[in-house]
Amino acid sequence: MARAGVKKGISSASKAAAVVVALGAGNASEVYKHLTEDEIERLTVEVARLSDLTPEDMQEIVDDFYGLCKTQKVISEGGVLYAKDVLEKAFGSQLANSYMDRVSKAMKTRSFEFVRKANYKNLIMMLQNEHPQTIAFVLSYATADQSSKVIAELPKKLQMDVIKRIATLESVSPEIVSNVEQTLERRFSVVVNVDMTEIGG
Repeated sequence: MARAGVKKGISSASKAAAVVVALGAGNASEVYKHLTEDEIERLTVEVARLSDLTPEDMQEIVDDFYGLCKTQKVISEGGVLYAKDVLEKAFGSQLANSYMDRVSKAMKTRSFEFVRKANYKNLIMMLQNEHPQTIAFVLSYATADQSSKVIAELPKKLQMDVIKRIATLESVSPEIVSNVEQTLERRFSVVVNVDMTEIGG
């Protein structure tokens, strides 16, 4: 109960300090490089005041903040750029980038689940007439086995184009990912239904 009380009453500045301490001296020094003198002074004062927090307290603070990002509470309110801006203001650009990388990976794992569950032949049927960039984008969410099988079935010229595009894919906003996912999932359900009808006669 005592630990819950400390956690509930801790200030945002103290939470930032707890994250910095949890990073360790080496990584913390990199964060400091991106702060102003005033921010460094404030953060150092907060770090010095953390003696009453246990390692468990600090881990909970880090986990809570990561959980906030992972559930996309911040992202859903203002988009990725807004979320990153909030993180940078709270913890500096280096730590913000680290958190956003983790959030992006978590988001990507959840996106296009229907693709990873699909038979690769149905994926080919869905993607064969799509733009190479769309094919590359979708295959970036597929398993390695699915991707290799789909690419192997594409015309030679298209194979090279898709492979090149996969290698040079840049980050896409969650809003666009969601829109593309919904559109393709509807199209995929039609492909699967047609396939099942043909099998059933």
